Amino acid sequence: MAEWSGFYPCTCIAVDAQAYGGNNDRRQSEIQHDLPRILSRAARGTGLDRSQWHIQPKGDEELAVHPMDGTEPRLVDDFVRHLVSELREYNGVRIPAARMRLRAAIHHGPVELADNGFAGTTVVTTSRLLSSDHLYDALQANAGADLVLLLSDEVYRSTVAGGHTTLSTADFRSVTVREKEYEAAAWLQVPGHAVHSCGTGHPAPAQPHPSAVGHRGGDSGVRHDYRGEQISVNNFTAPVDLRGGVVGFGSAGG
Repeated sequence: MAEWSGFYPCTCIAVDAQAYGGNNDRRQSEIQHDLPRILSRAARGTGLDRSQWHIQPKGDEELAVHPMDGTEPRLVDDFVRHLVSELREYNGVRIPAARMRLRAAIHHGPVELADNGFAGTTVVTTSRLLSSDHLYDALQANAGADLVLLLSDEVYRSTVAGGHTTLSTADFRSVTVREKEYEAAAWLQVPGHAVHSCGTGHPAPAQPHPSAVGHRGGDSGVRHDYRGEQISVNNFTAPVDLRGGVVGFGSAGG
């Protein structure tokens, strides 16, 4: 197991099983037994040595930390792919209610081996990513997915966007994670599924109509209706005195 002193650049990967608390005692025990074995098989398939990782288990959740050693692209790419394969095989022989579905998050930065685990904002950030509603929403929106993943912006840019994996930037969707005191950009992936078509429950803020920007009284212009004919349009963004005037309401249906 790799050791280091003080704060050292590390990669953190955290995983958590969906709906653990809703299972009975026997199923919870089975998940705790099977989860680390699935992760270890995925690591072996990737050629990564989990014996060199510092692992902090917590029932249905696991946080693994290891010094950055150049294997980060393989972790983001090959390890995740093998993990999806292991989950598919595991779930393939179980009834739907006994499936194991995982949320996962990867981040990197300075970490210290502390007396009761790990210290540093890197670990806290990894935890915030794992708790993001984006992951819960992505699992709900993709019933066939066994894994959903969030990469921190730092990890995404240094691996995927940097061209150091076989993954495409189109495999990811940019989201903003807001958890407690944390707010930052991250990148969502649902392996095997079109991430851009899945709802995350966090629509982008509505943008004002261009005619409303910088105009309190309103704006006039020429538009085209559904037949391609020109029509006059007035966009009012403040109270307007219409006494003596006529207002018409139309629809695209004619």
